[in-house]
Amino acid sequence: MSSPSVAPSYAAVLRTPHALRTFAAALLGRLSYGVAPLSLVLAVKAATGSYAVAGTVMAVFGLTGVLLSPARAGLIDRHGPRRVLPPMACVYAVLLTVLAFATAWPGAPGLLLAVLASAAGATTPPLGPVMRTLWSTLLSDRPLLQRAYSLDGVAEELLFVTGPLLVGVLMRVTVPSVGLGVSAVLVLVGALSLVASPAVRAYPVAGGRGKAAGAPEGSDGNASASAASAASAVSAASDRPGRRSSRFGLSGLLGGGRGLRQAIAVTAGLGIGLGALDLLVIAFAEEHDAPGTIPWIMAALSAGSAVGGLAYGAVSWRAPIGRRLAALAVALGLVVAATGLAPHPYVLVAGAALGGLFVAPALTTAYLIADESAGPGARTKAGAWVNTAFNAGSSGSTAAAGLLIGHMPLPALFALAAAPVVLSAVATSTTFTTASPAGRPGTGAGGVVDGAPSGSAERA
Repeated sequence: MSSPSVAPSYAAVLRTPHALRTFAAALLGRLSYGVAPLSLVLAVKAATGSYAVAGTVMAVFGLTGVLLSPARAGLIDRHGPRRVLPPMACVYAVLLTVLAFATAWPGAPGLLLAVLASAAGATTPPLGPVMRTLWSTLLSDRPLLQRAYSLDGVAEELLFVTGPLLVGVLMRVTVPSVGLGVSAVLVLVGALSLVASPAVRAYPVAGGRGKAAGAPEGSDGNASASAASAASAVSAASDRPGRRSSRFGLSGLLGGGRGLRQAIAVTAGLGIGLGALDLLVIAFAEEHDAPGTIPWIMAALSAGSAVGGLAYGAVSWRAPIGRRLAALAVALGLVVAATGLAPHPYVLVAGAALGGLFVAPALTTAYLIADESAGPGARTKAGAWVNTAFNAGSSGSTAAAGLLIGHMPLPALFALAAAPVVLSAVATSTTFTTASPAGRPGTGAGGVVDGAPSGSAERA
């Protein structure tokens, strides 16, 4: 557990006991999420020859994951990662492997692919929310936690660079369905390695059940005290009059503050824009007879996001946190609209990199708000609701884009994808506030936590 006297740097985050081991395991599993979506779209397109089927299967995969994301996170909040993640990861890996076999030859039935994708989405392990909760457990110093969240987001964006590039390499030597098998191996090994980390023993379980009050092996006495305080905070929050427990789902969780509700609205807009962008990029590249640029465009978006997230996390922001989120979303939306006017896919690579500069900072801010708006025993679920908003928007817009491609000019579709991003930000920019539960510091109007700037990240 970090000490408040430690300088808030990225190196200090990684020197925290058990942090590097735990983080590396989580990132290995999360690399699967950089490989699976593009692999699934390309594999289904190759097997069926239809953009509409590919978009629909991807939408089903995302939507089932979205709808059950809070339930999966709630299981982890109640029982801890060690009891929930291994069976969940095993089932998910098996289903991805079956999907890989089902899309390995042309003519696979679209209905069968949709059913398999739905089942896989329903069992997707929430490795991102789990890791964010572990950061809050490992680090007691809020400025240091800011750096951890930014590092987490930047590292994951690098995975979203590596993921599409890995898919591109696989496309050169084998069929797209192999990417689904690779994704299955990554998530299984990563999840099992994560739960083997000593840091997981201090995971805050709702109601103080399990070993949430214990500290990881090798940690100092401050870690035990902090974990015990976290467990006490869970109990205190659940007993506070007028505050409903997070176990009651969306209404109970979001009743804690307008800030979280507004963050979810903006994140949903971001998901709509970026979800449609994935399929529009494929159509744009194929229209220009340059399918080899697809992985590079996707990678450029994530590379720009990594650079933006790293810079954002290192700045001491004084502007209100909600208005920062709105400004970042507007900037991203305008860039997405402009990229539709690119004359060639290589120009689109540059546009994607520019737009990416705003992705990680925007999601950073949304996830910090979620962390500050939930008690220790509900942080996984709070982060999952932000994930749910992003993925719901992404899945729905992917299906819509698949139906509209070929019926509207691509520049118009890029502008249409950007509209929800801008509108959600504008609609919430003047009413955004952040509410924190009892006993936890909040950003308030100034976006400052305990005298330090707010900031954190993760790609949903």
